[in-house]
Amino acid sequence: MTHICIIQGHPDSRGGHLCHGLADAYREGAIEAGYQVSEVDIGGLTIDFVRNPDDMARPPNDTILQAQQRIVEAEHLMIIYPLWLGTMPALVKAFFEQAACGDFFLEKTEKAWPVGKLKGRSARLVVTMGMPAAAYRLVMGSHGVKGFESGILGIAGIGPIRETLYGNVEGSQRTRTKWLAKMRDLGARAR
Repeated sequence: MTHICIIQGHPDSRGGHLCHGLADAYREGAIEAGYQVSEVDIGGLTIDFVRNPDDMARPPNDTILQAQQRIVEAEHLMIIYPLWLGTMPALVKAFFEQAACGDFFLEKTEKAWPVGKLKGRSARLVVTMGMPAAAYRLVMGSHGVKGFESGILGIAGIGPIRETLYGNVEGSQRTRTKWLAKMRDLGARAR
């Protein structure tokens, strides 16, 4: 594995959020280990919403085409976003809907089940949240994360998909320092 694409899903592209720090640590670890790293900053993109299913068949705009190219070139994706209202922010969902346009994720076949076009790629999904991660898993069932993993990444053929959920993000600096070290290690191992 030589190429990693980090998809930064925090809608505020100014930086300074935990998602940015975790992605930076992951990138640093990956680069130090000799991996090539590209990035897509969703918050910095102008993204339209798909309003008609017919729009999915058309190629997306040039900005999304560039993001698709970075995804195609990568063997591993690191996707990070904050949990908002139990799932990904609307801008992240809009990005992946646009990225799916032009049959980018799915191959057209006569089969009843779609064939994913992104086989051979793995992913690390990192989600930050204010509530305890255990509560999100046990009480809420992680439905937002599970839906993204199976309904977008999995159906596109990406796998394995590993996840890291960080809860109580307003907690101690000591805990955040541990999280940053873990992300640096995961980046160094392209995991």
